[in-house]
Amino acid sequence: MNNSKFVQLKYGKEAPIKRFHPWVFSGAISKQSPNLQDGDWVNVYSSREEFIGTGHFHHGSIAVKIISFQAIESTAAFWQNRIQNAWDLRSLLPLKDTNTFRLIHGEGDGCPGLIMDLYKDVLVFQAHTIGMHRDRDEIVEAIKIVLGKKIKAIYDKSKETLPTEYAQTCTNGFVLGEVKVPYTVKENGISFSINWITGQKTGFFIDQRENRALLAQYAQGKSVLNTFCYSGGFSLYALKAGANSVISLDASAKAIDLVNANIDLNKMQNLDHLAIVGETLPFLKANEDSFDIIVLDPPAFAKSMNAKHKALQGYQKINELALKKIKKNGLLFTYSCSQVITRDLFYNMLVAAGIAVGREIQVIHQMTQSPDHPINLFHPESNYLKGFVLKVL
Repeated sequence: MNNSKFVQLKYGKEAPIKRFHPWVFSGAISKQSPNLQDGDWVNVYSSREEFIGTGHFHHGSIAVKIISFQAIESTAAFWQNRIQNAWDLRSLLPLKDTNTFRLIHGEGDGCPGLIMDLYKDVLVFQAHTIGMHRDRDEIVEAIKIVLGKKIKAIYDKSKETLPTEYAQTCTNGFVLGEVKVPYTVKENGISFSINWITGQKTGFFIDQRENRALLAQYAQGKSVLNTFCYSGGFSLYALKAGANSVISLDASAKAIDLVNANIDLNKMQNLDHLAIVGETLPFLKANEDSFDIIVLDPPAFAKSMNAKHKALQGYQKINELALKKIKKNGLLFTYSCSQVITRDLFYNMLVAAGIAVGREIQVIHQMTQSPDHPINLFHPESNYLKGFVLKVL
């Protein structure tokens, strides 16, 4: 790909890029091609005019998301190679009785700004940058070459994740084939009803697969409270594992409808399960029951550095309440998916919550996202999901 558009970095600002971090911040740029448009491919050069990468330009704090640290001769061949590499990785993973997984995980797969989730034979495409959306047709062609008949349809659900002005020019919809929703998939032998059109994100939170399976190892004979439950993933795993009772709690009535649909789908109607529409904080304050296991899997409390302090306060408050409701020798499965909340910050918040509650607490597991959400070694921000299993004495 012969690309004449460029950005050149200030002296000394190339060091992170030479260490393969894929973000170029606007403050690091000394000069650039005139009239650059959001989504343009640009070559990135050092202050000494050395080529150090190529990627998508965007007017904003992160000015370039580098897609390759080598010159690209052909974007069509490049996308085919990237998707093949991603497919090869997923083919290595021990996904037993599972037909849904993430195929492309942004920076983790060398595709900053792109998410693609596979639901059996339907791929949901979600661009988070204009550049990725502008390259959609080439990416779709590459998918067809690499995956062939393994894919029945591709649905583009990018409108919600693109910058507002550009998103007004976009519509969600099928760009290959068409199927009806909801669509049933399997994860570790459990069936889930997926609706990528109306559901959150691409329709399901695939990143918690291994953590749901871990919960199942402890759930037999236990009482379980699953807060922020969305479609009930942790609840279904607990019920299948023989939990005595499970409560699924979510503020969204649509989410609770999804839980109940999944309970029916797995023929669990006769098990001791209660689905409740409600906010987690008021529920924990008002409910007098205690539980053997509580799951806290809230949405991101902080989506920017400015919100970090307030988010930590929110995490501490909710974890304190949960710790008070755990029976002796019970477990708390607690998570943060906020990218700006590091593992150390989250751990220190839990320490503060534990001190405030005054109970003895042991860390017995540390958790992260499923391996189909790979972490780019040079991009620590892609390690977004932090989790701990705490044993409360």
